[in-house]
Amino acid sequence: MKKSPVTLFVGTKKGAWILRGDAARKTWKVEGPHFLGQVVNHVVPDPRDAKTVLMAAKPGHIGPTVFRSGDAGKTWKEAAQPPKFPKGHTDSVKHVFWLTPGHSSRPGEWYAGTGPHGIFRSADGGDTWESVKGFNEHPMRPKWRGEGEQGPPDDPNTHSINVDPRDPNHLYVGFSAAGVFESTDGGADWKPLNKGVAADFIPVPNPEYGHDPHCMRLHPQKPDRLYQQNHCGIYRIDRPSDTWERIGKNMPKEIGDIGFPMVLHPRDPDTVWVFPMDGTQVWPRTSPGGKPAAYMTRNAGKTWKRQDKGLPKSQGWFTVKRQCFAADASDPVGLYFGTTSGEIWMSRNEGEKWEPIAAHLPHITSMETRG
Repeated sequence: MKKSPVTLFVGTKKGAWILRGDAARKTWKVEGPHFLGQVVNHVVPDPRDAKTVLMAAKPGHIGPTVFRSGDAGKTWKEAAQPPKFPKGHTDSVKHVFWLTPGHSSRPGEWYAGTGPHGIFRSADGGDTWESVKGFNEHPMRPKWRGEGEQGPPDDPNTHSINVDPRDPNHLYVGFSAAGVFESTDGGADWKPLNKGVAADFIPVPNPEYGHDPHCMRLHPQKPDRLYQQNHCGIYRIDRPSDTWERIGKNMPKEIGDIGFPMVLHPRDPDTVWVFPMDGTQVWPRTSPGGKPAAYMTRNAGKTWKRQDKGLPKSQGWFTVKRQCFAADASDPVGLYFGTTSGEIWMSRNEGEKWEPIAAHLPHITSMETRG
């Protein structure tokens, strides 16, 4: 496979940075900051063209919004109509948290997930956004989102918006905390998809909703397969089954299967990477024992391999959030993760060896690749 240059789009709590690498992924040019001092939750390149990039940001002077770039991230323009709930709705958007490009057959379509829980759609490349009423005004939404109940420490977030590559109207979305939901009619109606997922923080056994997915990925080469990193484990589902299987039980018991991000091999549906966090009672959300490592499976979760070569052997208290672990399309696949302490680590050989490529950035909130 011919190697191409790789670009990393990095969101942080104090702006966005872009790292442009050569085809060998050995030399990196750091560009930025863009919007220094502003919270940037997600920066996403459009896979349908080489120039479009969208940014979910919360500049203090204008509130939650989306910025658009038509020149691969060199310049930015704010959306004419950012995501917002319609007049009279009980909620208002506190932040735009997640961005997903729409189906390849709809080149201008994008989805945005917000906090509090909401889904929004753009048909013009992210310039104007409309409410997905089928979810935002669903009569069950107050119960799904758990009104009056304690949510995640960083507020409820809508994330992991997945579009079935075979059908632009088939959507899967993750809500922290509410669970995974599915729509087969372009968002007009939604149903929970949480059977088999543990929720040990809820007094009700086997609840239909109320779960806390951290990251969910659909494999483009096998769209009936989804993987999920949850507050309560690692799971896989192969549709049309409606029940998730806890493949995280095959992780080493001393490590457990709790974490935030999840990365899929772009060409192999059986290969997945996770980055475990300490899941003890007080939820430290750092690498277990201060010994950071990725774990990889090449057989869809039957067995897992620790990958820590090049990472600190001790006193490495990494926290890697749900959007901060990414892969490129090269062969072998390059992997990249960013930490809340502002470091970016890379592997050129699918996790067999890691090395730092950036440090001293602000708290990293997201990372996406092009190339």
